Amino acid sequence: MKQGFDDIVAKVKECGRKTVAVSVAQDSAVLEAVKEAKARGIADAILVGDEGKIREIAAQIDMDLTGYEIIHEPDMIQASLKAVKLAHEGKADMYMKGLIDTKNFLKSVLDKEVGLRTGKPLSHVCVFEIPGIDRLLFLTDVAFITYPTLEDKIHIIENTLPVCKACGVSLPKVAPLAAVEVVNPKMPVTVEADELTKMCEEGKIPGCIVDGPLSLDLAIDAEAAKHKGATDRKIQGDADVLLFPDIHAGNLVYKAIVHMVKVKNGCILTGTKVPVILTSRSDTFETKVNSIALAAVVAEEMKRNAG
Repeated sequence: MKQGFDDIVAKVKECGRKTVAVSVAQDSAVLEAVKEAKARGIADAILVGDEGKIREIAAQIDMDLTGYEIIHEPDMIQASLKAVKLAHEGKADMYMKGLIDTKNFLKSVLDKEVGLRTGKPLSHVCVFEIPGIDRLLFLTDVAFITYPTLEDKIHIIENTLPVCKACGVSLPKVAPLAAVEVVNPKMPVTVEADELTKMCEEGKIPGCIVDGPLSLDLAIDAEAAKHKGATDRKIQGDADVLLFPDIHAGNLVYKAIVHMVKVKNGCILTGTKVPVILTSRSDTFETKVNSIALAAVVAEEMKRNAG
């Protein structure tokens, strides 16, 4: 049965209501998403920022602020530090970017005193529900690590597995992508993909199946895999995770899907103490709500693993 964001929202309701701390919350698009997330029973929110502006925007979008905790902090940098501290101290289950630039938002995430560092590199995971594909697809990294090394790719896989498991994929199939599906010493990406595959076989990357290098068609299209005679591969058009060789490949595929296909998607930053919701200003309202739902199920998965 096809899995989608409706299943993710249903899972949120099973694991109990979460709380999101919003950094510099005086942003109409973010407040719209927070309002909808609360209405759908996905999450409550603590709004940190300029209270006067938050109330002004809330009135414009017909948002009842009864039941929301608002922490007044007009200074954007201080607001981000106060918001991330709530997540750091366990008073919020996830952390969301509001009206603050990405650079300063990430500074708060990485703050040594109150941030969400775990010692692992951070990476970005985007989850897609795509018409014609019978499962969720997890794309990584399309926005954060520019040119991942072999070591980075191991961390990216490790960061992505809890997201897969939170979405109901217990043994994810990970496809390290390249332009070709054979190892070519002149194409370092294929050599690294082969190395990741061997490491997984040796038990060094547990909890998943890695098979690479794979071209994109072999990774997601069973018919293409059959036509190319890839019957000896562990992945034959049924990959769950698409691991990109660099940010260019990842970002181009991500934007091609978002702007050319009618999809549902949500994105989070991983490798952090709690899930971080870092949506773009160009992301749709639905993507922001989906990202909150995704962060909520991942927060529950992380809590279960920690316990």
